[in-house]
Amino acid sequence: MQLELDTLKLSVDDAGLARLVISRSEAANALDRQMAADFRTVAVQLESTQAARAVLITAEGSIFCAGGDLSDFRESDDTYALVTEMTVDFHAAIAKFSRLDAPIVAAVSGAAGGAGMSLVAAFDLVVAGESAKFTMGYTRAGLVPDGSSSFFLARCVGYKRALDLVLTNRVLTAPEAEAWGLVSRVVPDDDVTAEAEKLATSLAKGPTRTFGIAKQVVLAGANSSLEEAMERESRGIAAATRTADAEEGIAAFLDKRRARFTGE
Repeated sequence: MQLELDTLKLSVDDAGLARLVISRSEAANALDRQMAADFRTVAVQLESTQAARAVLITAEGSIFCAGGDLSDFRESDDTYALVTEMTVDFHAAIAKFSRLDAPIVAAVSGAAGGAGMSLVAAFDLVVAGESAKFTMGYTRAGLVPDGSSSFFLARCVGYKRALDLVLTNRVLTAPEAEAWGLVSRVVPDDDVTAEAEKLATSLAKGPTRTFGIAKQVVLAGANSSLEEAMERESRGIAAATRTADAEEGIAAFLDKRRARFTGE
């Protein structure tokens, strides 16, 4: 499957690895009205086809995503309507990404600011180059965080640190972002894409439906009572036993061999 939009490129290979490329390098991959709409289109496509067993997200150019395109805000005749339209599409995309069974791996080079940092917080796993930088940046421009950051950021770094990032626009280095829980791992700059692809390729060979259940259990459990979390775990692991991959995984463990998952 291939889909080439104005700001994003999507392809899914026969092994189920989806490659999503942010392709607006001439504008530092900043989020504009078109990119927000393209993100929603891509998310709907991934959700509807269910062809992906893992998603690798990269960006063209030297910056992962500089945030929202403020030049669009200044030039708009109705900034309120523009921002509302953008966030409706952008937030719909992130909601759908969060519900995909396929794990999402981001390869981050250069910088991720504003909406770009919101994406980093929302994605499942993040591989960052050692010179990458991360900042919220919203309040510096008199704006309020969006892109699901009010939900995911504090879950990554904790409430006090999230508020520090939002109010002071502190810039995190890649090692700091890893220590704070925003980034999964830091690698040499030249190895970012290769390491992220290696990780995504490995996940694409895993028990995809089980990954999806596990993601939802962990996400919902962060905001549940103990009893609710354990009930959700009970339902989740029971549902997983009905998958072909669980049957294979149990057999492989007992037979002391490597499991051969199909994503079913």
